Amino acid sequence: MFVGRSEELKSLTEYYGSGKYECAVIYGRRRVGKTELITEFVRNKKHIYFTAVEGTYRKNLEILSKAVFSGLNGGVRTVSPVFSDFSDCLDYIHSRSREKLVVVFDEYPYFAQSEQSVSSVLQQYIDHKFQRTDIMFILCGSSMSFMERQVMGNKSPLYGRRTCQYKLLPFDFKSSAEFHSGFDKREQAVVYGITGGIPKYLLQIDDKKSLKENITKNFFSPDSLLFEEPSNLLKQELREPAVYNAIITAIAAGSSKLNEIATKSHMTTSACSNYLTSLISLNIVRKELPILAKANARNTIYRLNDGMFRFWYKFVYDNISAISMHHGEAVYDEIAPQISDFMGEVFEDICKQWLWRENFAGRLPFRFKDCGRWWGTNPHRRAEQEIDLLAYAGDKGGAIFCECKWTNEKIPEGLIDELINKSDMFSYEKKYYYLFSKSGFTPAALARASDNVRPVCFDDMFSR
Repeated sequence: MFVGRSEELKSLTEYYGSGKYECAVIYGRRRVGKTELITEFVRNKKHIYFTAVEGTYRKNLEILSKAVFSGLNGGVRTVSPVFSDFSDCLDYIHSRSREKLVVVFDEYPYFAQSEQSVSSVLQQYIDHKFQRTDIMFILCGSSMSFMERQVMGNKSPLYGRRTCQYKLLPFDFKSSAEFHSGFDKREQAVVYGITGGIPKYLLQIDDKKSLKENITKNFFSPDSLLFEEPSNLLKQELREPAVYNAIITAIAAGSSKLNEIATKSHMTTSACSNYLTSLISLNIVRKELPILAKANARNTIYRLNDGMFRFWYKFVYDNISAISMHHGEAVYDEIAPQISDFMGEVFEDICKQWLWRENFAGRLPFRFKDCGRWWGTNPHRRAEQEIDLLAYAGDKGGAIFCECKWTNEKIPEGLIDELINKSDMFSYEKKYYYLFSKSGFTPAALARASDNVRPVCFDDMFSR
């Protein structure tokens, strides 16, 4: 089953049909579905598909040689010679490129790192031979820092040779829900929250089983893929996994400011900042400022950007011993009451996605410029306050203030008044109030609905 990525497929197909040389760069974190996208794209197209390995240059040439001869012979695998070097391989491909051909270098960083000249050789052949053909190269990689610096960066030999690039991100809630039509919408939301919308993780979930069975099997079982997934990813991507593990643990436990994270991780703030930058580049952590804040504002916080990491470090990490002893069901029963709190941040994210969707569809009171969380000091009350989501127009003409509640209780009327009071510190001409609820609203709250007060029940979201 191939789900999502329709825009990327459409775009790749348009470049494929351009009738000239094209080079697409596709990158993103592991498990995000890069290979699946490329496989779907090259289906029924003449192509060479080479997946590099973390090995020697010679070993990669052996694998590349087999891929080239197999691809040019219609997928038939035969005993093939090994090219003497990468130039020899590119010469052969060029000699056979009389018809439209897609050449895929998957896990390109491994190949480039096995021999320093690989990128320079490819650049020379693009400039002097392939630019005058209608060949399409695809360079794909999971090491985002390598792809951004060594493939797309201005100091790379390949700089300027790409014609398009795709940074694949996790699926949003609506696309994630397509994987599990057997679940109701609330169950789909929990699955989205614990997998972070990563396709590989979504595929581990079986909608013919209960959420308890799925979570126990995939997170609280020592033989499951996800039981050691964060640790394995850190080891693959980073040199000092223990240090990064300490930082992620601190954030998952509630530390959000740089000095708090550094203290909990037992390091200086400058060192911690450097490690955080690496985690941000992997999309595991995000650096966040209150919406409307200036770039140099001091109330920066750090949050886990990856839903699976958030769930794992909150519920798996401290229970590894019990899980290793096959007490996964007992662990689930212990953490089950906390899942609703965990979903609070997830629900904010889902509501934000819904607002953007409604914004582009023109179904909101105005077209907003940006949307995000706000926190800071309310000068009227001289107290620290938070607003779950604030969407604003660029000309101070309008703003939407949002409250998002993933609880089993219905939202009461008093919460509307609290949100209106919070908005008093903002000088927008028109103010609107959206209250998002998992469980609905009390009759008194529903009676307050008007042009500028809108109760939104989760069950009604994404219905169009």
